[in-house]
Amino acid sequence: MKYITVLGSTGSIGTQTLEIVSELPDKFKVVALSAGRNIDLLTEQVSQHKPEVIAIEDENLLTDLKNNINNLGISNPPIVLGGREAINSVAAWDSADTVITGIVGCAGLIPTMSAIKAGKNIALANKETLIAAGSVVIPALKESKSRLLPADSEHSAIFQCIQGLPNYENADFSTGQIPNGLKAIHLTASGGAFRDWAVEDLKNVTVEDATSHPNWSMGRKITVDSATLMNKGLEVIEAHYLFGTSYENIEIVIHPQSIIHSMIEMEDSSVLAQLGWPDMKLPILYAMSWPERFKTNWKRFNLTEIGQLTFKKPDEVKYPCMGLAYSAGKCSGTMPAVLNAANEMAVDQFLKEKISFQEIPIFINKTCESHLNKINLNPKLEDILEVDNWARIFVQEEIKKGKKYINVG
Repeated sequence: MKYITVLGSTGSIGTQTLEIVSELPDKFKVVALSAGRNIDLLTEQVSQHKPEVIAIEDENLLTDLKNNINNLGISNPPIVLGGREAINSVAAWDSADTVITGIVGCAGLIPTMSAIKAGKNIALANKETLIAAGSVVIPALKESKSRLLPADSEHSAIFQCIQGLPNYENADFSTGQIPNGLKAIHLTASGGAFRDWAVEDLKNVTVEDATSHPNWSMGRKITVDSATLMNKGLEVIEAHYLFGTSYENIEIVIHPQSIIHSMIEMEDSSVLAQLGWPDMKLPILYAMSWPERFKTNWKRFNLTEIGQLTFKKPDEVKYPCMGLAYSAGKCSGTMPAVLNAANEMAVDQFLKEKISFQEIPIFINKTCESHLNKINLNPKLEDILEVDNWARIFVQEEIKKGKKYINVG
């Protein structure tokens, strides 16, 4: 039995995690949950899973949440907490073995750090933790001996393939040390909502267009990131920190079917790939169950049903965010945190219809350019949080000016 905490339990990752727990009740027990504002769904989750403690980030909802829990009539009701510090307390909850980090964006960074410092294993679905603060997280992992297990499809695929390398059982995954025998990483990308659109048609993109993914069911923000290919650029940075691979040896390839979730190339030029249906529950389960594999009743894989697998090189003109991510990663230090924060704010403003789809990379680039002469190459956590806040304000101020930039640099 593995005892788990779910951070962001009412979001996409959180609800899928709890579906897995419901399907495998003899393998997993929920001891702690946290959510942002959705107290109704959180109440339902408490009724079903009966955790020891729960937390809601919005303290204004604490009284209502407590009333909801009292009305359930549970014989051993959970401790109910409110506020951001409460989320950190839940992340470090003593009886948990593994913490699933499903909080979207940089908001998940501090709770994840709390879990790492408490020595928990981390099933990482929040990619911003490593992207914004990889230079802080990796040393913290080494110090606490926590293990970081990727719960997104691409990095889970790489993690699974790496276990085919020599002496994999002795590899220091999630410490930034490149595993023995690994030459290169090939990250597959669906191409997002506009993979079949012409570049000139992107000027007509609506919010509805950008939030309709052809393969995956995800939150609005990550679906827009998929449409810009920023999600893949961010995953390049994450892969660099997770597996120690240089940026020159991490390649993005468009694979519309989303069946090969990523590949690794070994020193002798052999390539290993992990395949499966496009279902986020597969990588989440593996992060929760590793080093074991648990039997499920999920749909069997069938290559003949798929018919064909296709690949193509991503268009750098169509996907300028990809290049911005590579550049920010190579700059290192605080620049990836600036990139991530600027992207979060620009996507938020697009979803609110304050800017156009094509302006997303323009405002990100402007923000990164403004940070070039201020990069801190050896940041601490407080430095990461400071530049994260600065970048968000910068984007907002630039948008308020109403400036229209012609190109992305």
